[in-house]
Amino acid sequence: MPEACVICAKHRGAGPLVSPVVWAGDLVVVTHRPGDFPGYLFVETRRHVANIDGLTEAEAMAVARAAWAGARALRAELDPESVHAAIAGRGLAGAHFHQHVFVRHRGTPAEFGWMDVDWPGAPREDVDLLCGRLSPYFGR
Repeated sequence: MPEACVICAKHRGAGPLVSPVVWAGDLVVVTHRPGDFPGYLFVETRRHVANIDGLTEAEAMAVARAAWAGARALRAELDPESVHAAIAGRGLAGAHFHQHVFVRHRGTPAEFGWMDVDWPGAPREDVDLLCGRLSPYFGR
């Protein structure tokens, strides 16, 4: 785990990308986007691997299970219009694979795209408290 990696630092609770942890396993860590917009999770590998095709089978299964658990948790706790998942990026921050799992809140104006998560009048919430509610959905 290189000291200069901002995702490794994030997983240790330090650095510029630090954000609330929802759940941490041996292979992946699930965090919530910083700020007060509720319902935006990152499923990140612990190991440095940039792309989905570089994951081990165990990592792929851990990512899939965490994304599934996160989607179910967001649906249950926030009752959104929809829950989306996306894998995008170019190996950001030291080549850590990450999957986005996020909601589209009910009442989101139609002119905002499916990935536009923040808009005037969007719901706000203490995400630390939300993470406490989401965490049990990741039980082993």
